[in-house]
Amino acid sequence: MSKIIWSVIDEAPALATYSLLPIVNAFTQAAGVEVVTSDISLSGRVLAAMGLAQDELSKLGEVVLQEDGNIIKLPNISASAGQLKDCIAELQAQGHKIPNYPENPTTDEEKAIAAKYATCLGSAVNPVLREGNSDRRAAVAVKKFAQKNPHKLRAFATDSKAYVAHMEGKGDFYSHEKSVTLDANQKVVIALNGKELKTVDCVANEVLDGTFMSISALKAFYKKTIEDAKAKNLIWSLHLKATMMKISDPIMFGYAFEIFFADVFAKYADVFKAVGVNPNMGMSDLEKKIAGHAKEAEIKAAFQAVVEADAPKIAMVDSDKGTTNFNASNDVIIDASMPVVVREGGKQWDRTGAALETVAVIPDSTYAMFHAEMVADCVKHGQYDVSTMGTMQNIGLMAQKAEEYGSHPTTFELKEAGTVTVTGANGVLMSFECEAGDIWRMSRTKDAAIKDWVRLTVERTKLEGIPAIFWLDEKRAHDAELIKKVNAYLKDFDTTGLDIQFMNVTNATRFTNTRIREGKNTIAVTGNVLRDHLTDMYPILELGTSAKMLSIVPLLAGGGLYETGAGGSAPKHVEQFVKEGHLRWDSLGEFLALAESLRFLGQKHADAKLTALTAGLDTANAAYLDNNKEPGRKAGEPDNKASHFFLAQYWAKALAEGDNAELAAKFAPVAKALVDNEAKIMEELLAVEGKPQDIGGYFRPDDAKAEKAMRPSATLNAIIASI
Repeated sequence: MSKIIWSVIDEAPALATYSLLPIVNAFTQAAGVEVVTSDISLSGRVLAAMGLAQDELSKLGEVVLQEDGNIIKLPNISASAGQLKDCIAELQAQGHKIPNYPENPTTDEEKAIAAKYATCLGSAVNPVLREGNSDRRAAVAVKKFAQKNPHKLRAFATDSKAYVAHMEGKGDFYSHEKSVTLDANQKVVIALNGKELKTVDCVANEVLDGTFMSISALKAFYKKTIEDAKAKNLIWSLHLKATMMKISDPIMFGYAFEIFFADVFAKYADVFKAVGVNPNMGMSDLEKKIAGHAKEAEIKAAFQAVVEADAPKIAMVDSDKGTTNFNASNDVIIDASMPVVVREGGKQWDRTGAALETVAVIPDSTYAMFHAEMVADCVKHGQYDVSTMGTMQNIGLMAQKAEEYGSHPTTFELKEAGTVTVTGANGVLMSFECEAGDIWRMSRTKDAAIKDWVRLTVERTKLEGIPAIFWLDEKRAHDAELIKKVNAYLKDFDTTGLDIQFMNVTNATRFTNTRIREGKNTIAVTGNVLRDHLTDMYPILELGTSAKMLSIVPLLAGGGLYETGAGGSAPKHVEQFVKEGHLRWDSLGEFLALAESLRFLGQKHADAKLTALTAGLDTANAAYLDNNKEPGRKAGEPDNKASHFFLAQYWAKALAEGDNAELAAKFAPVAKALVDNEAKIMEELLAVEGKPQDIGGYFRPDDAKAEKAMRPSATLNAIIASI
């Protein structure tokens, strides 16, 4: 029997799995395909780190190195320290004997605990599983549906003042970057003033980058943007990615928090020091630290006074709850938040709930140049037309932990001023003069990953017949090294008639956007982080969500990893479900990934039933879109559970009417039962709408409770069980 591994993850997609997976298993087993689960949720990884559960992530790390590895990977939490602490607290409350997370470890025992928990922070899953480069695009049926049923993009004002602010000149990671390509396998030592910070084992032909963020320049930049927001009456908003850049971005977040509320931090400095306030953790953690203190109310009032002064206005995460941009470093994740700025016409929400024009503050220009051009393009040319706009496809360099913008183990907040050196077998490779507090980081990109990136680009360009643009900037040290390699490896392929070009970020954005406005398609060939940003920005504008993108990772060993879209909105979905029994998560990404996963199996193992099963799912996915069965947003409307029912109905009908006699005979009565009982099933599914649900936990739901909440139709359950 062929096998597909389905990842058990977090939040809304995890809840959806309780409803969808029984249906998937019932259908796939009929064609000899077994779908098994692997728990790589944040809570599962925490328990594994503490020795209380199997290390499923490591096991999957072995699967992706096998030629027949086949994994459907749903979006997981890339945990900030705050989320990790909340997860630990929930697990402790459920009876798991695990220690608290030591924020500032001092003893050997605390350091050992912190090291174990560190494996659960940030983007810990993706580097293990992504043993291949990324192929992300909208399925043709999905794109056509979006054009026929355009979602709402709000117009930019003709005199819009919205813009993106980023550091320019000297000071940020972009301006300080140095890069080298190693000529042999060797140990590389990172040191500050001769004292070792880290030693890494590097391999021949890999690209090493080193760079740093000047904290004095960062502070000056923040102060300048705050004054500019005041002068122009703009909302001030900060956009970082503390979930992926788990060392650097929380630090940059903390400085912004301190500077925006400078007077409050100065006035209560002694209190904050005494209770252990860490600005990097945000306002929510600060409030926990001052809880019960004699000056708690006074301090909260001082912060609120700054917010209400509107000098400048500050972006809100939740206006109704008074939750600001500074609540927690992981609340605003740039690849999810910046598409909203563009979608809303250059606006974010203030404390009253009003949508107002914003200055979006993104310190590092390396990728901020993309967002700056996206906003500038709309200010100049107006909002996009969803019904006619073309599409952006992406080939992303991410195999073998291609980092591009910094690795967690090689990112350091420098404790003293001086010289950071990167030394290889034959001497110093790079050196940097830094100040105390600066953030220094190194990243690595393997040669094999770059070769495969070029191969995949040529393959997709031939298939699509559209221009492919390598987003590489010859003035950026990292990109200059990659340009050399890409030019060399392109010679290994027949590129006759292919339009393959190199452009810096700003020019590549302009080129892509011009074509998109003309209804034309373009392939963006990018590094790992820009892949993240582009494959949220463009799909959210084109399709309304990035969860509807095909996200395929052809693994270097020959297997396949099929990702199901972004989960940035998943926390709000869970909150709504617990409150009123309505899950608005759209599982279309899972449906599409399953089809591609089955297609992969069909390519490996010629089998008539498997071919028919895949064709039936393709038909069902098209019917799902054509009949507009995606979940409604409000309680009382059909939700995620109903969308799974309709997929099952359409899939069963397609198989019953298909060419494979055995599957047709098996699924004809199933299709009839699903059609005949539609009214009853929908009545049972809608009966729970508007009612609170107990799922037994946010990070680790109780399986029995969650399954009961997500499978409320006895009629549907009985039909699925009969297959």
